Amino acid sequence: MAKISPIQFFRQVKQEVKKVTWPTKNEVVKTSMVVMFLVALAATFFFFVDQILGWIVKLVLGLGE
Repeated sequence: MAKISPIQFFRQVKQEVKKVTWPTKNEVVKTSMVVMFLVALAATFFFFVDQILGWIVKLVLGLGE
């Protein structure tokens, strides 16, 4: 593996960063909202699954009312 100088390394990094296609503000906002919605949906789903499983465990172990 060839060693390169730090200056050459940062030049290569700069060249590679120029090749990146950056998302627009609109794309970032839309994808962020989708992520937040899906996180909220998953949290709600797991909350209800946890409540149901907790109720079943209490019922099976005789800890229920």
